[in-house]
Amino acid sequence: MAIEVKTQNLEMAKSLRQVSQEEHYVPGHRTCQGCGPALVYKLVSKATGGNAIFLGPTGCMYVANTSYLCAPFAYPWMHTQITNGGAVASGIEAAYQVLIRKGKYKGELPSIVVMAGDGGAIDIGLQAMSAMMYRGHDALFVMYDNESYANTGIQVSPATPYGANTTFTPPGKNVPEGRVLFPKDAPQLVIGGHPAVHFVATASVAYPVDLINKVRRGLNYKGPSFVHLHAPCPKGWLFPARKTIEVAKLAIQTGMWVNYTWENGEYTYDHTPKEYKPVKEYMKGQYRFNHLSDAHYAKMQAFIDARLKAPGKPVAIPVQGPREQA
Repeated sequence: MAIEVKTQNLEMAKSLRQVSQEEHYVPGHRTCQGCGPALVYKLVSKATGGNAIFLGPTGCMYVANTSYLCAPFAYPWMHTQITNGGAVASGIEAAYQVLIRKGKYKGELPSIVVMAGDGGAIDIGLQAMSAMMYRGHDALFVMYDNESYANTGIQVSPATPYGANTTFTPPGKNVPEGRVLFPKDAPQLVIGGHPAVHFVATASVAYPVDLINKVRRGLNYKGPSFVHLHAPCPKGWLFPARKTIEVAKLAIQTGMWVNYTWENGEYTYDHTPKEYKPVKEYMKGQYRFNHLSDAHYAKMQAFIDARLKAPGKPVAIPVQGPREQA
């Protein structure tokens, strides 16, 4: 006879006042001032409550937060390799299922959360994330997206936007825009190829209640889920640390970031402005884009316009890839 696996049913919050004041990401970490990923950790851990296991693939939030026998995580936390966050989550979830089936564990299945950066999610860590979702493990994969490999010197990642100046895409005479490619669409990678996934969402640190509720909704599903979180990085994007939330909101107001939920095939959009501002307003506030010309801004605007015109659907990118241009 099959044994029912008890899982948590996390309540939605209407405001931050309904969110516990208890901190699970505690003072003592060593992230930068205004760090968006640190705020993600704080909010996601508030969303999960105390009965959770976090996995941290190698990334800036591992390097900045941990040293020998010291970490700011007030919950079970494990460092995984950047390649295998999804694989380790799969193993932990499967182990709990066996313990429950054998009657050796009587409690609720803990919330199992992978906190991966963009590299640990849709680049080096893609195979393990995809396998976790393909097999249908009951775990949440969070991609905190600061659009670069920030732990090793702000190198380009598949999430880096067109035109960004990174240490691997410096603008110069031959490639004046720096980064020539447009970023991967992380939610569509998950939605398109993983039939066991029924909940995918995007959220931003600019709207913390929305972020918390999307994490909770993902965890309430029995099975894999994916949440993509926009996390501005003052060090990598080169803007004043006090402007993290301002930058995050401007991303939504210009269409550079879109908050939405995909649930069982249905899309719901949040925080959609009545009229989008030009993307240049967002890009000009970040030094990583300061080298761009008006033609480059127009190229980005065309990409964003195409994406907003067909939300949730593959975008026919209005520019060619580098080999097509050659």
